[in-house]
Amino acid sequence: MWLRLAVMTYEAVLLFGLVFAVGLALLAATGWTHPLPPARRWVLQAAVFVAIGAYFVYCWSRSGQTLAMKSWRVRVVDRDGGALPPARAALRYLLAWSLFAPGLAFVLLAGASAWANLAALVASLFAMLAYGRFDRDGQLLHDRLLGSRVIRE
Repeated sequence: MWLRLAVMTYEAVLLFGLVFAVGLALLAATGWTHPLPPARRWVLQAAVFVAIGAYFVYCWSRSGQTLAMKSWRVRVVDRDGGALPPARAALRYLLAWSLFAPGLAFVLLAGASAWANLAALVASLFAMLAYGRFDRDGQLLHDRLLGSRVIRE
């Protein structure tokens, strides 16, 4: 679990640059300014979601590793030990968001404060990561469902 958290933390730092670049490019191209109305905010969030997905799909289907995964010497592989095909890598990206599903459900249903929402998302992440401690191969739920696995090199 701690290795996965380390990879996720490093990944978040790297993704900050991608999110910044995508946001800047979209806002500059459209001339939108702050504050964004809800419809435009949804467009920006969708663009960021797709850009992050494209990064992960490209890395996982090419070498099985993102930049953070290379640093920590872990790799995503399929059942045969090879890199994931692009379609399975895209499905893995979508399924990986299940790590935040319980917290997102709380955010949508409870209407709580920002701090309570953040606490729910963090608790959700840790609870879903804990699944890997009880899995016989140490894999998370989305990898178990997809037939992929994370290995150490």
